[in-house]
Amino acid sequence: MCIIFLKFDPRPASKNAYRLILAANRDEVYSRPSKAADFWGSNSEILSGLDMEEGKEGGSWLGISKRGKLAALTNYLEARQNPDAQGRGFLVSNYLTDNLDSFAYLRKVSSEAHLFNGFNLLTADFRANEDTLCYYGNKGSSEPIHLKAGIYGLSNSLLETPWRKLQHGKRLFSSVVSKTLPSDGLVQELLHILNNEELNTPDPEQESQGVGYSKAMLRALSAVCVRSPGYGTRTNTVILIDRDGNVSFTERTMLNCDITQWSTNSFHFKLQE
Repeated sequence: MCIIFLKFDPRPASKNAYRLILAANRDEVYSRPSKAADFWGSNSEILSGLDMEEGKEGGSWLGISKRGKLAALTNYLEARQNPDAQGRGFLVSNYLTDNLDSFAYLRKVSSEAHLFNGFNLLTADFRANEDTLCYYGNKGSSEPIHLKAGIYGLSNSLLETPWRKLQHGKRLFSSVVSKTLPSDGLVQELLHILNNEELNTPDPEQESQGVGYSKAMLRALSAVCVRSPGYGTRTNTVILIDRDGNVSFTERTMLNCDITQWSTNSFHFKLQE
């Protein structure tokens, strides 16, 4: 499970505005092996965390390249999973290494959607002449869509499905991004939102989609920051892209499966647009 809030503003009028503000949580089994965000080995172009689960090594949930390609993934809440399905994390990694643009890539993914368990995928291209953001969910429309400038929320249902946790987090996110803050201050306020543990129950819409899950688990999943035994929010990520293509990527990640131990790393670079 995961949650993503973002503001997309392809051509900001203000010099201090951002083309993208993204705040995301990765919710996962604490013991699942992963690499914290870093540039890929000898390839200093792509930046992401990496899944190291056996058979799914090299998949990711969120990443960006210096060429201006960005992808973010969430799973779709459903009790029945196909154990033989392909790893969804490769949908992110493959886009970051592919030469297809964001919409063409999602068209390709949509033709293979049956090979995966439920997912949502955001892909973006940030280029000197045009920024593009697209979305596809394999439990929704058969065609991907282009997203206009605006503020969006995505959790473990389709884009903008009005789960209470999503609406709550989106209100907090919208309030913060409407302020004029220095980048460090903006990052800190967004990390604070991502660590909001307030439960948003009851939520009939989330509960009806989560038939088959225990009441205790659905209750835990109703928070922006999920906390349950052995499972929950283990990575917070904030990405800022300013008008001039300067990228700030901040990741806060859990250490040693311990919710009291965290490490924060930041990366700064300029897009090669």
